[in-house]
Amino acid sequence: MSEKVYNKLVRDNIPNIIEATNKNCEIEIVEGEELEKLLNEKLQEEVNEYLESNDIEELADILEVVHGILNARDIGIDELEVVRVKKKEERGGFYKGIRLLKVY
Repeated sequence: MSEKVYNKLVRDNIPNIIEATNKNCEIEIVEGEELEKLLNEKLQEEVNEYLESNDIEELADILEVVHGILNARDIGIDELEVVRVKKKEERGGFYKGIRLLKVY
């Protein structure tokens, strides 16, 4: 059996899914700054995958990583939503498709 090294953050059920296919895996649990670093790397990975595919599945992955980051930083989704809404009220959203060309 060949060995493949990943050394990256995966979803919580991945080890069970791997073992269900009669394969073994080695894992470690990370916390604190290391977890936040790996979550940031995962966020970049998922954003890149979305940009390549434009697939809604990748947007869902991005959102799941954001939830993971919030959990790791002990921030509630409601707190994030308050910040999002405040910024939207002050600066607007991204719904009108406005591209800023120049400022004089």
